[in-house]
Amino acid sequence: MNKLAVVALGGNALLRGNQKGTVEEQDKNTTDTLKNLIFLINEGYDIIIAHGNGPQVGNILMRNDAGEQLYNIPQMPLDIDVADSQGGIGYMIERNLRNVLKANGIEKDVVTLVTQVVVDENDPAFKNPVKRVGKIYTKEEADKLTADKSWIFKEEVKANGGWRRVVPSPKPIQVMNEKVIENLARQGNIVITVGGGGVPVSINKDGNICPVEAVIDKDLASALIGARVKADEFYILTDVPFVYQDFKGPNEKKLEFLNHTDTMQLMADGTFAEGSMAPKIRACLSFIENGGGKSVITEATKLEDKSFGTKITMEYED
Repeated sequence: MNKLAVVALGGNALLRGNQKGTVEEQDKNTTDTLKNLIFLINEGYDIIIAHGNGPQVGNILMRNDAGEQLYNIPQMPLDIDVADSQGGIGYMIERNLRNVLKANGIEKDVVTLVTQVVVDENDPAFKNPVKRVGKIYTKEEADKLTADKSWIFKEEVKANGGWRRVVPSPKPIQVMNEKVIENLARQGNIVITVGGGGVPVSINKDGNICPVEAVIDKDLASALIGARVKADEFYILTDVPFVYQDFKGPNEKKLEFLNHTDTMQLMADGTFAEGSMAPKIRACLSFIENGGGKSVITEATKLEDKSFGTKITMEYED
């Protein structure tokens, strides 16, 4: 049986920070990133792809806002927005990946799944929403939206101030269609799933699926599906080739090999910033704690060169 790898594409895999987000820009970025996965396929890996959706779902929220203001079109809730982004981004990845496979003489089917991810409706995150989404509003606009829609806002310290909506980011506990995802991947298909962390839903007391106004961390959801399908390896592709201690500081040190104990200590010491690397480290730990063999954080262009990347395992590799 082939090894199975889950590859989580960071937001910069599709849209760079200094770009407008045109289809042409995103097509090129996506293709450039996907070319780096060919070596995994050539080494005999089956692959599941996950992806972020931060910039894209932000644009969807702003389109919602403009549509309501200009044309009185009702705004859609976050679960619909995430599903919208999953379909659009999944299509873009699938189309470009099929072209990359063709260029390399590889015959594989690629399938995109709009994926619901279950969260606990009693997750403490619902009492402390921190994930910023959508556009920046004035104080007056934010107050009106709070009154009209019960939205919660926090003041922006960057981007010349203003107020921005915040929503909960609960922990994922179950991925819908886990067996379908595993079976498709084990049959040699490349599966694109849990986009943007998955469409957030909960299960009520009657066992019915209910939409949730939240966003789920993409890396945690990717680690969860990796563990559930018994993947061997978990890759997070980001914009740096290694995880660093004292990143960009006077004592910067790259971390190439980490075991569970040392990684937990580094987390406890506050080594990794909450706004950037800490969530990725938690996802890597979650994967290996739940049976995964190895987690790797690296830059997409360095994926093939195994001298790059921070590798996290339960024990140090021999």
